[in-house]
Amino acid sequence: MTRLEYVIRFVAGGMLVSAFAALGDMLRPKSFAGLFGAAPSVALATLGPAFWRQGGSYVAIEGRSMVLGAIALAAYGFVVCQLLAIASAVAMAGSYLDRGRRGRAGAEGGMVG
Repeated sequence: MTRLEYVIRFVAGGMLVSAFAALGDMLRPKSFAGLFGAAPSVALATLGPAFWRQGGSYVAIEGRSMVLGAIALAAYGFVVCQLLAIASAVAMAGSYLDRGRRGRAGAEGGMVG
């Protein structure tokens, strides 16, 4: 990669990050703003020079790879949320059972703990 390509990628990436950040600031609720933070602008800044150097078929493969990566990330997030919900329910039930045991022990004059 030449210096000119680095400069073009730097300038294009900076402009795209700024544009997507401005778009994210205009959206409501603010939780959507993170979606437009970096990923789309970095993808576009990467695919632009790749199209110029490698051609359309290469960029199509890269684009599909990015989409599959996004799907994999969404699936991972879903599984983690489900596991956290299960673990939270188990932890919550355990804390309620333990609280009941501690409450009885305190009411009976026993040691709490």
